[in-house]
Amino acid sequence: MARNYARAHLNKEGVATTPIPGVFILSETAPSLLQFAVTKPLIALVLQGRKRVTMGSHTFDFGIGESLLITMDVPTVSQVITASATTPYYSLVVELDAAVISELVGDMEKRETVTDLPVKVGRIEEDVAEAALRLLKLLDRPHALKMLGSQLVRELHYWLLSGQYGKSVRALGNTDSHARRIARAVGIIRTQYARPLRVKTLADAAGMSISVFHTHFRSVTTLTPLQFQKQLRLVEARRRMLAEGAAISTAAHGVGYESVTQFTREYSRMFGQPPARSIREARKSE
Repeated sequence: MARNYARAHLNKEGVATTPIPGVFILSETAPSLLQFAVTKPLIALVLQGRKRVTMGSHTFDFGIGESLLITMDVPTVSQVITASATTPYYSLVVELDAAVISELVGDMEKRETVTDLPVKVGRIEEDVAEAALRLLKLLDRPHALKMLGSQLVRELHYWLLSGQYGKSVRALGNTDSHARRIARAVGIIRTQYARPLRVKTLADAAGMSISVFHTHFRSVTTLTPLQFQKQLRLVEARRRMLAEGAAISTAAHGVGYESVTQFTREYSRMFGQPPARSIREARKSE
C-alpha cells in the first residue's frame, strides 16, 4: 500500500503527500545524505528500512517496526541508513495536532504530563499500528479517505495519548504546560527568524521571566533561543540555495545575515563545508 502510493506520488525530495494535511510518506531507494531541518511535532512509523536522527548531542537509530516521536519544533539532522532499490525505506509520518490533542485530553481521564527530551524512539504499539494500517488502506480509495481519513488521524492521536508516549504527547494538549508555552515562542522565531531576536518578546509570549524562559527553552529544545534562530536561518538558507538556486549572498541576506563572511563561517561550522561546496555536493547526489 505504502509502496504503490509512494511510487505514484513521490516528489524529488522523497516525499509523497496525501489529501490529509500533515500526513505523508517518506521514501528513499538508497542511503541518503545528511538532511537538515527544523522538524514540527510528529510521529514517524517506519514501515521498511532504517534511519538515524540526531538532535543536539543525542542520536537515535530506528528501523522497521519502530517509531520516532518529536514533540517540539527542534533542529534535527537525519539520514536514511538502510535502503535499496529492491527494499526502499518507507515511513508514514503524521504531524501532531495540538488542537486534537487538547480536545482528546479534555475528554480523557486526568493523567500525568511530562516535558522532557523532545525526541524519542520506541516500538510501534499494536493499536497505533492498526490505526496506521487502516489509514494506509484508504490511500488508494480517495472518497473513503476524504470521509474517514481525519477520523483515523484523530484515532491515531488517541492511541498515542494512551500508550508509551502518552505523558509527552499529553503535554502538547495542555495550554499551560512548559512545552506549549515554549512552543508559542518557537512559533515566533519560525515566522520571524530573519529579524533581530528580542528575548523579552519571546519570554513574554511564553508568560515567563527572561531567566526562567532561558532555562525552559533550553530544557525543551536543547538550544538557547539564539542558537535555535541561527540553526533555523542556516537551514532555510540551504533550502533556498538548493531548491530555488539562490546565490550565497542572496540566501544569506534573505535569512537575516548582514555579513556574508559571518554566514559562510557559521554555515561551514554547521554543515561541515562552505556553502558553495556543500550545495555542489548535494546537487551531485540528486
